[in-house]
Amino acid sequence: MAPWTPTLLQHVNLPVPKGTLHLAQEFYGSVIGFENDTVPQLQKDILLWFRIGDGPQQIHVAFENLSPDAEILSSRHPCFQLPSQEALLQLQQKIYEHKESGAKSAARSCDQPGGENSGSKGVEYPTRFFATDFAGNRLEFSAPKA
Repeated sequence: MAPWTPTLLQHVNLPVPKGTLHLAQEFYGSVIGFENDTVPQLQKDILLWFRIGDGPQQIHVAFENLSPDAEILSSRHPCFQLPSQEALLQLQQKIYEHKESGAKSAARSCDQPGGENSGSKGVEYPTRFFATDFAGNRLEFSAPKA
């Protein structure tokens, strides 16, 4: 396995209509039994995080982005965890270089290595970057904090 290969599916983000977080809390928390994890303070009213078992896998529930002007029309995405920050940077450089090549299979977008990631900001988030594959699927890649 290459050192930049993800080793874990960290979370899946599931969109819900605005105003329905209480329904998501009831369904995922009360009915299914997932425990809540703490969400970033600035987003406590717009998303929920549920821990699967003892973790680290999670289900994230957030409002769907339905703006027709948005480059990414959906907040649906998997998050793949890599074993280290070095491996994360290797993969980011690999995806970014492939995007720049213009190949048919190249990512439509990828956060530039060394630049700011295009996701939400907050100290609660791990080191991460985002890319959009050739078909428009948003992908998140993360590494444990050093």
